[in-house]
Amino acid sequence: MTEEAQRVIDAMDAVEAMTDPQQRALAIGEVMADQARRAPRWRELRRQVVLDMRAQTPPVSYRRIAAALGVSLATVQDIERGYTGSGRNRPRAKGGQGD
Repeated sequence: MTEEAQRVIDAMDAVEAMTDPQQRALAIGEVMADQARRAPRWRELRRQVVLDMRAQTPPVSYRRIAAALGVSLATVQDIERGYTGSGRNRPRAKGGQGD
């Protein structure tokens, strides 16, 4: 795990360990609100890395990107396609059942 990610996780652990329930709830809300604002930008930053790696000559394989980013091969493909959220939000494949 990167040092930066570990610091963020440690800070979230500290919020969970707050003894005053109201202050803890306030802090949780503040962190969740920031995360909601930040998430689209962070998704795009991560997507750009995938797109840049795939644009290399020769393109970096999905498996190598997955290993480098610590995610599954399917997640790399989803990131490249710009998919977010659960599988229920994916466009249906053409020619599949129900088409």
